Amino acid sequence: MRLPLVVWALTRTALLLCVFGVVTLRGPDVTSDVSVIYQNWAETLRAGTFPQADVTWQYPPGAALPVLAPGLLPFLSYPAAFFVLVCAADAVVLGLLLRPSRARAGAWTWIAGVPLLGPTVYARYDLLVTALAVGALLAAARRPRLAGALVGLGALVKVWPALLLTGYRAGRSARRLWLAAGATAAGAAALLTLALPHGWDFLFAQRDRGLEVESVGALVFHVARHFGWSGHVSLHYGSMEFLGPGVGVVATASLLTTLAAFGWLLLWRTRAVRWGPSTPADAAFAAVLLFTVTSRVISPQYLVWLTGLAAACLALGSARQRTPARLVLAATAVTVLEFPLFFDAVVASTPGGIALLVLRNGLLLAAAGLACAELWRSTVPRSRDGGQGRATALTGIMPTGS
Repeated sequence: MRLPLVVWALTRTALLLCVFGVVTLRGPDVTSDVSVIYQNWAETLRAGTFPQADVTWQYPPGAALPVLAPGLLPFLSYPAAFFVLVCAADAVVLGLLLRPSRARAGAWTWIAGVPLLGPTVYARYDLLVTALAVGALLAAARRPRLAGALVGLGALVKVWPALLLTGYRAGRSARRLWLAAGATAAGAAALLTLALPHGWDFLFAQRDRGLEVESVGALVFHVARHFGWSGHVSLHYGSMEFLGPGVGVVATASLLTTLAAFGWLLLWRTRAVRWGPSTPADAAFAAVLLFTVTSRVISPQYLVWLTGLAAACLALGSARQRTPARLVLAATAVTVLEFPLFFDAVVASTPGGIALLVLRNGLLLAAAGLACAELWRSTVPRSRDGGQGRATALTGIMPTGS
């Protein structure tokens, strides 16, 4: 028990030194989102309304909670309080993963994966959401109502935790979990909507988005720039995006692959008959991987979602998701290279920047494919002819150039 705690303390001290500015890294200042954007949002929320006419506010109403949370530590500046709260959430996740009933591989995945992402992981609120998701997956077996409440709250903060509902086998326990998730999300949404106006404006904030430069689909235009493509990269909707000819087509293709991925998940649900202790976590891991690789946006902090879900899978004893988990850790290590260390090369579409994206996105695609294939094999019985059922159906939904 002592060694994990020591390694966690050393790596998190390094992260805190980075976000507090004692140690600086190459590339853009990753803490500006907290000191500028989050802090301005908090002031707007305290004034009694959600941000209006602010295209960078692209989150459901529950996002107000982590943005306002630094106010719980009034003796610290807003950025300092935010970093302390994120570190505390990091420690809570470790504590959950280190419980005696958990496989130790889950804790080590979390201990290693978080610092691999670099200081960005402490300068975004995604770790707080990941803590809710991990807590829900680990609590579901014995306390389904608590798990459901955590899922509902997480979904209201950043949507993606709703995917955790994918993998629970129908029955009394699952009904309790689903009802608790729905009731928590609906109740909290109603309270926030009554307390602060314009909470749902985020639904219209992304209609004109382009294609974020780190996404899988963006690789098309990184290469096309070397062959005379007339578009450009610009700060758009709070991130660096490709804008120009053909971007809308690729963005639409990305959306279609996302719909196809969810179609595969629905097919899996109709065919799955075997459930083990780790199946809900395995399904959540596969679902979020699919969402990530088919999205128009892959922000660096998405990797902390995947790290947390991978850790939950392994903590619950999943043997089949070990290789996808390792691929996610490798992708996380590459991500810190492309952002923030060499983000200028990525934005400029240099050969080195493109190589980093190909490697990182290739690792994520491989992880998604393997995670889904292993989920299928572990839950869907073999067909009568001895085949693996329809596990190969996954091939048809993975994006190639979209």
